[in-house]
Amino acid sequence: MKLSKILSIATICAIALSANASERITLKAAKSTSSYYQMAVQIGEDVSKASNKDLSVTIEESQGSVQNVKEVKKRKGNYVFTTPPALIGLAKNKKAMFKNDNPEDYAKIRSLFPIPYLTMHMVVRADSGIKTFSDLKGKSLLIGKGSFGAKEAKKYIELFGLKDDVKLIGAELSGAVTALKNGQIDGFATSGSYPAPNVIEASASDKIRLLSMTDEQIAKTKRDKIIIPAGTYTGVDEDVETTTLPVGVYTTTNMSEETAYKLTKAFWESKPQLEKQNIWWKAITFKNLNMFKTKLHKGALKYYMEVNATIPQSLK
Repeated sequence: MKLSKILSIATICAIALSANASERITLKAAKSTSSYYQMAVQIGEDVSKASNKDLSVTIEESQGSVQNVKEVKKRKGNYVFTTPPALIGLAKNKKAMFKNDNPEDYAKIRSLFPIPYLTMHMVVRADSGIKTFSDLKGKSLLIGKGSFGAKEAKKYIELFGLKDDVKLIGAELSGAVTALKNGQIDGFATSGSYPAPNVIEASASDKIRLLSMTDEQIAKTKRDKIIIPAGTYTGVDEDVETTTLPVGVYTTTNMSEETAYKLTKAFWESKPQLEKQNIWWKAITFKNLNMFKTKLHKGALKYYMEVNATIPQSLK
């Protein structure tokens, strides 16, 4: 076979492979037992379909939002992650858990699109006698470790004057439901959009109660108030007042404008399907772009301008 013919065949094969190749994206979300991991899986599947498989999303389990942000320092290529906007602010200002980091490492973070917000759940056994936070005195509360929810729960216990009165357990949340059922703990704290999978599991296997916060307690947390409607979980027949925090999907300037555009477009075009999979997606609209404090990726901005979304000037 002539060399020219061999080269021609090779060229055709290369073009064919290129046409079928998907842009690979890594989405780092949360622990596999959380609602945010479930959301990430839904996003990955539906974005792939909406982009005609131009995008291939790999989901990675995470210890929580803090880890997601910190990995920006070492990740290359199409790294995508979820986190509350507040953590990015801390990272860029060298505060709290980022006090030993270089703020410049986080300067390349860019916003893409919002997802359902974090909702704090304080879950206890119904027969534990715990009806309010003050009843947690002398009790044990599993809060997990390394996650935003764990830090938030610890903060609340201190804010509510219970610092030395509650035994906080920093074990993995994956074992919380079993530990609660077996009486090894009195309760557990978890953060995730409702209905949260691990709370659904807990309510299905045992009678539980969710602790409500008073308006005064919510004010102390400096978080927004949210109500988990009665009947969201089996046996929880009254509204639960708790706290919420916005959550978004982010990437870095390592991602190309074209890929960010495709990803953002595919997400919003797949939202009707996401809503069919879970009710929590219905709360997300273009209005939620106001939650972002970090500039939009140029590719995401291009999409929002195309659909005439209202974009805060600070994000452009």
